Amino acid sequence: MNQPAQVQSQPAQQQTQTPFQMMATRLSVDPQTVENLMTQTLMKAKGGQQQVSHEELMVFMSIANEYRLNPLTKEIYAFNNRGAIQPIVSIDGWLRIINGHSQFDGMEFDDRLSNEGALLAITCRIHRKDRSKPTEVTEYLGECQGTSEPWKKWPARMLRHKATIQCARYAFGLSGIIDEDEADRYKTTNPERDVTPQQSQREALEYYSDSDFEKNFPAWQGLIESGKKTPEQIVSMVSSKAVLTDEQKQQIMEVAA
Repeated sequence: MNQPAQVQSQPAQQQTQTPFQMMATRLSVDPQTVENLMTQTLMKAKGGQQQVSHEELMVFMSIANEYRLNPLTKEIYAFNNRGAIQPIVSIDGWLRIINGHSQFDGMEFDDRLSNEGALLAITCRIHRKDRSKPTEVTEYLGECQGTSEPWKKWPARMLRHKATIQCARYAFGLSGIIDEDEADRYKTTNPERDVTPQQSQREALEYYSDSDFEKNFPAWQGLIESGKKTPEQIVSMVSSKAVLTDEQKQQIMEVAA
């Protein structure tokens, strides 16, 4: 007796969502609104004149979706990195990533002070549910302190942020994203400039005389110590007019801000 043929139904293939649809679902808005907002946001970061490429938009959206960050509340935003878009994650975004991780089990801080009570370092300790020992990272003020207004006004808070972010990277294996302070440091040490014509000029430049260096050094030192310039900026400025010796560069670089 012939058995009736059994037809197995194939499960319907799940339709892949676009990055805009994924974010729209999270933020409860329509995908077209997300695409328009993200394009406008990235165009502003590029100065409002340059077009945003499809690749730049996809990279930004992919990072935001991977870490479930909200661009509308500035958990993630972008800055112009020599004409290219660089995604930046704010401290609010880092805290969302940490608190949203399924294995996160608490965070602790220890302040290290000098005998005079001055802040020296901050240790961040992150506990995971699947590990018996916490991940611990110490960040030192002498290494991290910048010259921006937040660092001048709230050094303890800024150092706590640095310790939090670095500890999160170790504890959860986070990569491919940078924080606001790292972006500021990059812009300071890598200013946008056209170096092509400077090469021919440098060939005709003379060495900076010791007498002129000693005469101008106090003024440069004052700019660095006041936070108006970094040692790197002073070296770059002076080098456009004359060639500094290694000893002269070192003397400038050793000035503490």
